[in-house]
Amino acid sequence: MSYSTTEGQGMVAEFVIVGGGGYGCAVAYHLALRGHSVVVLEAEEIAAAASGGVGKRGVRANRRDLRELPLMREAYALWPNLADELGGDTGYVRTGSLSVIEKDVVGSRGGLVAAGSRAWTQSRFGVPTEVWTGEQVREAVPQISDDVRGALYAPLDGVAAQHATTLAYARAAKARGASLHEGARVAELHPGRPGRRACVVTDDGRAYEAERGILLAANAGVPGLVSAGFGLELPAWTVYPQVVLLRPERPVELPHLLGHDSRVLSVKTLPDGVVQLSGGWRGRLDPATGGSEPVEEHVTGNIAQLEAVLPHAGRFERLSVHVASPECATVDQIPFIDPVPGADGFYFATGWTGHGWALLPAASRAIARMLLDGELPPELTPFSLTRLP
Repeated sequence: MSYSTTEGQGMVAEFVIVGGGGYGCAVAYHLALRGHSVVVLEAEEIAAAASGGVGKRGVRANRRDLRELPLMREAYALWPNLADELGGDTGYVRTGSLSVIEKDVVGSRGGLVAAGSRAWTQSRFGVPTEVWTGEQVREAVPQISDDVRGALYAPLDGVAAQHATTLAYARAAKARGASLHEGARVAELHPGRPGRRACVVTDDGRAYEAERGILLAANAGVPGLVSAGFGLELPAWTVYPQVVLLRPERPVELPHLLGHDSRVLSVKTLPDGVVQLSGGWRGRLDPATGGSEPVEEHVTGNIAQLEAVLPHAGRFERLSVHVASPECATVDQIPFIDPVPGADGFYFATGWTGHGWALLPAASRAIARMLLDGELPPELTPFSLTRLP
């Protein structure tokens, strides 16, 4: 699909997408697959921000917000064949997941008393879930604490490589005609009006006009863009997730993605016996460099939680600490996806709150449909701004 230039300083395409992460590249792929012209503008390089980084991300439905489970059910069906569809590696493995339970003093939503209801509800949403006893957990994970009393087990959960998957989407989008521009930082947003298309202007003065729609998908950058461009304030904020790579004193038998009912903990195993530890502990912004940096007490606190849950693995040797690029969290911990109110031609998808990765294959298809139809499809209505008063 060819593009025309705007006074020699930009492009006109049917769709313009701001953000070259997982969602920007995946939506571009789905639009290009249907024969539409697409331009993707990435401020740095593809997968440079939250869609990059070390290790793998969880493809997890277990203990997910119920509003996201219909998309997760669809994503379950898409992840296993995604590498073949895109013609590139995704690192996807269906491992199953355990959310282990140690105690019942976790408010009204956790503990063994709630496990049966949670399993029943998730299963009704198409996320098969079982309640395991402590003995079943210890049989699967021999190093687990003797204090573990049970778990929620979701056999269809797994893991995938975020950087590789994002690059696979980008290559597949480009192969189908999408135009990807790295180092294209947005400076201005102009909504459509009679006689003028919606437009994005980059900091080098180039204008990218959209005949049908512009998607703001630069995750942590979106709240600032819609605030500066349209005066829309989203109840969302920036966090810097922490990932620690460790080597256990004794080999860990951990076939499943491991989470916890009451501890801030997410554990995955990588090749060569390396353990990837995350789950919500955060780094911080370094004001001197503008980048992110670890917080030592958060690193040691995260490791202490792991050693308490897997005491029979011995001590964990710290190999490296990584503070990911900024992630966007929202007030109710699910994303915002919607047309921008009063800004003709603009749409946004943001606030993945550190767990949007698993939804990617399904949610990106739905977002592409939103752009094509000009309105939210039913599966995205729970993420509309209309859920706010």
